[in-house]
Amino acid sequence: MEMTPSHQYSEKLWQEALQHFPGGVNSPVRAFRGVGGTPFFTQRAKGSRLWDVDGNEYIDYVGSWGPMILGHAHPQVVRAVQEAARDGTSFGTPNPREIRLAQLVREAFPSMQKIRFVNSGTEATMSAIRLARGFTKRDKILKFEGCYHGHADALLVKAGSGGATFDVPDSAGVPADFARNTVTLPLNDFAALDTVNWREIACVIIEPVPANMGLILLKPGFLEKLRKLSRESGALLILDEVISGFRVARGGAQELFGIQADLTTLGKIIGGGLPVGAFGGRADIMDMLAPTGPVYQAGTLSGNPLAMAAGIATLEELSKSDVYGKLERRATNLGDEWKKVVKGHSVRLGSLFCTFFTDREVVDYASAKTSDTKRYAKFFHAMLERGVYLAPSQFEVGFLSLAHTETDIEETLRAAVEAVKTL
Repeated sequence: MEMTPSHQYSEKLWQEALQHFPGGVNSPVRAFRGVGGTPFFTQRAKGSRLWDVDGNEYIDYVGSWGPMILGHAHPQVVRAVQEAARDGTSFGTPNPREIRLAQLVREAFPSMQKIRFVNSGTEATMSAIRLARGFTKRDKILKFEGCYHGHADALLVKAGSGGATFDVPDSAGVPADFARNTVTLPLNDFAALDTVNWREIACVIIEPVPANMGLILLKPGFLEKLRKLSRESGALLILDEVISGFRVARGGAQELFGIQADLTTLGKIIGGGLPVGAFGGRADIMDMLAPTGPVYQAGTLSGNPLAMAAGIATLEELSKSDVYGKLERRATNLGDEWKKVVKGHSVRLGSLFCTFFTDREVVDYASAKTSDTKRYAKFFHAMLERGVYLAPSQFEVGFLSLAHTETDIEETLRAAVEAVKTL
């Protein structure tokens, strides 16, 4: 998209950023490579809105990639962080807020009998896999094509053609030997599950609500079969709820689908948007971690008091009555009308939504890749010009927050009607 005068300061900052950061950014999707054009620079955010450095206002459906379920700069969260900061920003010792946040997480996720806080979703999944290997004394892990679990070496592996495949790394810098211990299968393929030598598998990791290739719903019975096969073989089931946790239900996909994980990973939502993650599960597995067990994991900033305070404020708000009922009603209003307006394959679960610009039903990574990314890019920019910020990639999802109002939704749908005309 050609920059207009109203984006002049963002354009200037972008040219400066290119001198400092690889590709101009500190996380790749921010560079707008998936949609073209120059990214805007955010000055501030409040509720459901973002304002860029040129003063343009956007209804935000990215929400810092999910954690802003209460909306930006929620008063209780801001107050909690301010109060915590007055006592110090980092201690490197245990602090009482860690215990309170752990209690709130465990109330929502009973399968997490013990928890360890970390600083990101990547740290959580990386550590959970190391723990699973240490507990089972097996090396191989199983993941699914198109499911993203952070940028740890063993997880940056793409799927091969058909069946269980020991594949090549999906990123330069990942040794082939790492990749050989990662078995990759197509999503939603029941038959492929039977091709695996489960006795070799330390753990199977899956997003129970796959939301990193757009939003794809698992077929009925798929999670149940994974649970059965892993339990029978002694492999551990890791549910990556970095996106679905506290999003699709207070207890995440495990509450929604009635499945209990051996280990669960959670991300930024439990820190109100501050850098935080967590993994947890059965006590006998978690007790294998140092200092009680032989599996090493550590972090100077783990349990950071600011992140814990923001997380407590967020999860206490989410524990109030009818919070998820309100969110579901708002999401239904948006989702039902969105599906009528935006042509393509639209998917919604809870406060997550996306549209694939394809006529095919999307059930796995291969069918997701049939989407017309150029058409999505054009739609993205048409919406941005009308003050609505969607994910700058066809293969990401939209996030609704409790701060989005009926007026926001009406404005969004009006923008979508006009944006579709440009296609």
